[in-house]
Amino acid sequence: MSLVFPRPNTNAVHSKKDKRLMAEVNASPLKHFVTAKKKINGIFDQLGVYIKESASFLDDTHKNEELDPVTTEEQVQEVQGYLAKVAGIGEVLARRHMKVVFFGRTSNGKSSVINAMLCDKVLPSGIGHTTNCFLRVEGTDGNEAFLLTEGSEERKSIKTVNQLAHALHQDEDLDAGSLVCVMWPKAKCVLLRDDLVLVDSPGIDVTTELDSWIDKFCLDADVFVLVANSESTLMQTEKSFFHKVNERLSSPNIFILNNRWDASASEPEYMEEVRRQHMDRCTNFLVDELGLVDRAQASDRIFFVSAKEVLQARVQKAQGMPEAGGALAEGFQARMFEFQNFERRFEECISQSAVKTKFEQHTVRAKQISEALRRIMDSVHIAAQEQRIYCLDTKADRQDRLEFIDKQLDLLSMDCKAKIKKITEEVERQVSNAMSEEIRKLHVLVDDYHMDFHPSPVVLKVYKNELHRHVEMGLGKNMSERCSTSITSALQATQTDMIDGLKPLLPNPVREQVDKLVPRQCFNLSYDLACDKLCSDFQEDISFHFSLGWTMLVNRFLGPKNTRRALMGYSDQVPRPMALTPVSSSMPPFPQSSVTQEELMVSMVTGLASLTSRTSMGVLVVGGVVWKAVGWRLIALSVGLYGLLYIYERLTWTTRAKERAFKRQFVDYASEKLQLIVSYTGSNCSHQVQQELAGVFAQLCQQVDVTRQNLEDEITDMNSKIELLDSLQSKAKLLRNKAGWLDSELNMFTQQYLHHSK
Repeated sequence: MSLVFPRPNTNAVHSKKDKRLMAEVNASPLKHFVTAKKKINGIFDQLGVYIKESASFLDDTHKNEELDPVTTEEQVQEVQGYLAKVAGIGEVLARRHMKVVFFGRTSNGKSSVINAMLCDKVLPSGIGHTTNCFLRVEGTDGNEAFLLTEGSEERKSIKTVNQLAHALHQDEDLDAGSLVCVMWPKAKCVLLRDDLVLVDSPGIDVTTELDSWIDKFCLDADVFVLVANSESTLMQTEKSFFHKVNERLSSPNIFILNNRWDASASEPEYMEEVRRQHMDRCTNFLVDELGLVDRAQASDRIFFVSAKEVLQARVQKAQGMPEAGGALAEGFQARMFEFQNFERRFEECISQSAVKTKFEQHTVRAKQISEALRRIMDSVHIAAQEQRIYCLDTKADRQDRLEFIDKQLDLLSMDCKAKIKKITEEVERQVSNAMSEEIRKLHVLVDDYHMDFHPSPVVLKVYKNELHRHVEMGLGKNMSERCSTSITSALQATQTDMIDGLKPLLPNPVREQVDKLVPRQCFNLSYDLACDKLCSDFQEDISFHFSLGWTMLVNRFLGPKNTRRALMGYSDQVPRPMALTPVSSSMPPFPQSSVTQEELMVSMVTGLASLTSRTSMGVLVVGGVVWKAVGWRLIALSVGLYGLLYIYERLTWTTRAKERAFKRQFVDYASEKLQLIVSYTGSNCSHQVQQELAGVFAQLCQQVDVTRQNLEDEITDMNSKIELLDSLQSKAKLLRNKAGWLDSELNMFTQQYLHHSK
């Protein structure tokens, strides 16, 4: 396109024409827009991926129930909203292109200028071809040209300019405000390869609907080209239209082409004067009336060209013919250079203007989004860090608390064991002393027993059973009165000490409910003496025994137990252990009798009895000696008194006396048996107290174990949270850094393309 700025080849193209065209395009200022568009599209693609990643991260974090909130619902919705916005902006950017609109009066050569810039006869021009609607020339990647009419997706194939002109004139629905898209293969026109769209328009002198034209076709235009006829001056119609454009758009870029300047070659003596007049009028229009540029810049916006000559020369050159061949007016090279200068200024202006108008607003929006995301990720990072510090402090506190509980529990366990041991020893001593005292007073308890007594075996059996029950209940009651109150008080005091000692190890809510969690029931000692089993082998002797009889004398001398042995003949008997009371399997056995001094006395008496029973001679001899010594009267008196005493005792041996003898025998027997289980009963009661206190302590320890388990669970939860927060912090930091990187990319784009455009 330019003869002044050659362009190096970058693509492998076979034909010379394609090589030349590619060389031209590579040096074109329009590449500035193409590279900027590619760059901004890449940034927005990365921004879209980043927003998706951020939205997913925030959504997952917000829904994570294991963490306290580090994100809000508003932040999640805000980022998801950015996702839709960036996707929409990306679609808009993908469709962005540079747009130039050509205006002028009818037959001023607008279509010829476009064809000259495209280096090909794309639009109908010349005699008989008047543009009757807006024609949008845009490149297509295909090899076939086609038309798209407004409101229809039907592709109308065209191969030549004549076919295009015919198609336009045959469509009766087209009017001056209609738009027809001419999709021309990019391979045929280099200019169309750089996202440039050229819009041809009907003459502005054929309609009054200029406002609707501006709204429909001009608001997104980057450059306006006013094609004027150099054979006449600027008309008010042209000025009025651009005044309207200037009112609707802020500082539009306007170029003025004085076309058909080749007509000045026929009058060279007036050429400079006419050029100066046109330049002054156009400069005044741009500077004074529109206020778009200053006078120094106006010369770069006003050009004198002949589009028809340029088109002809370029078509000839494309066909391998000389540019200057044919019937060209004098001064063609100057006009050709002027047109090339216009193209260069136009390309520079539209590329810079399009980058700014098409990308600046979206770049600012992208920076706002990236900055907002960076702030969100920074807030998430800070919130996660604060929560992590809290979790670390909580974990350390729980670990210290757990260590304190373990140490205190060991100390309290030793202390409670010592207290339990002390109170059980005291209970055993107290119960043993109380039972010994009650055994000494057993006769009082037995005397208080009243029931009909009869020596018959059946009545005696019932009598003994009830007596056992009476003794059991009486001893239990007396023992309870003596011991239970003090023991219960001591036990409750010990329980209170245990609870008070372990309370500090429990959490506050549990401390207030510890009495409910560890109920202290009313404790009652059980004195299970089992009198019925203990005295089951008791054999009463309620037959009459004269107090001065041989048996009773021996009984008084040796005692009832040894008397039976003596009378039964000790020497003929094998020593046997005393009958034991079958109390229980856990009750200690009664000790067996050992050979004592009493046994020796029994042996002597037994020997004496045996001696006197063997011979009556000895009795007679003794009787004679006594008779002779004291006289018969004293002996008779003694025998009489002995007989009277026997008769008296025999007469007084009533049921009442038998009952007293029974009770006396029972007291002696039961006392002996109960004495054997004093130590056992004391141990049993102390064991009950020990079990009660151990149970309370175990329940308290169970509550402490629950507290310990809760602390260990909290520590485990804190470890999981800390690990999760570490991962969350790393991810938030990475996303924050990505936002910073995107912001730096946008700053580089701004510096390279937007600020440079200024």
